[in-house]
Amino acid sequence: MTASVVPPSAAAEADPIRQTSPIRVLVVDDHELFLQGLQTVLEIEDDIRVVGRAGNGQEAVSLAAGTTPDIVLMDVRMPLRDGIAATGGVKRAVPGVKIVMLTVSDEENDLFEAIKAGAVGYLLKSIPPHEVADAVRSVHHGQSLISPSMASKLMAEFASIARGTDDRPRLHTPHLTARELEVLKLVAEGRANREIARKLFISENTVKNHVRNILDKLQLHSRMEAVMYAVRQGLFDIE
Repeated sequence: MTASVVPPSAAAEADPIRQTSPIRVLVVDDHELFLQGLQTVLEIEDDIRVVGRAGNGQEAVSLAAGTTPDIVLMDVRMPLRDGIAATGGVKRAVPGVKIVMLTVSDEENDLFEAIKAGAVGYLLKSIPPHEVADAVRSVHHGQSLISPSMASKLMAEFASIARGTDDRPRLHTPHLTARELEVLKLVAEGRANREIARKLFISENTVKNHVRNILDKLQLHSRMEAVMYAVRQGLFDIE
């Protein structure tokens, strides 16, 4: 399969404002039919534009550098270079990009490695088509796509790390408020902003502000990175 850059639509060419405003998405999968389906589902949305398609991780890295996407939907299992190996390369080529792994099962053993590589979530290929665009928007606005079932697996890995680092001296940790720690722990449980807001009786905007402050204080880029950092530093306990 040959990587391809998707040309702008006639409507986008006619409207330069619209051409620069949509969320730019690169889709990566070794099955052409699935790629075409993703492109079709996403491009019916006014605020999303597919800027390219790649059939393996090697093509993804090269194409990302040339198209500078906001979001990459990346298959985990591909020839030549798998999605996890490609994630690091794409992040180096486009530092601000957000990568969501595509997987066929929530039993995927590579979940933790994907998060460590810089992915901000996992998207099951069985997701209803109408939810794909909402998932892209959520990631674009700073949320992580980790289902509660996957979050429990991730937290088990975090707990293992925490046990292995209990005897190590803690590094200086920027002060997080009690509320920020509450929010961070709920993020670690796989809760979406709306759920966190309901549980803490605050607005979604307030949750977003807390998450932004947490990332700024810890000098990190994603919610999952913040959770990993917090567990390593013993900021909260994991059962």
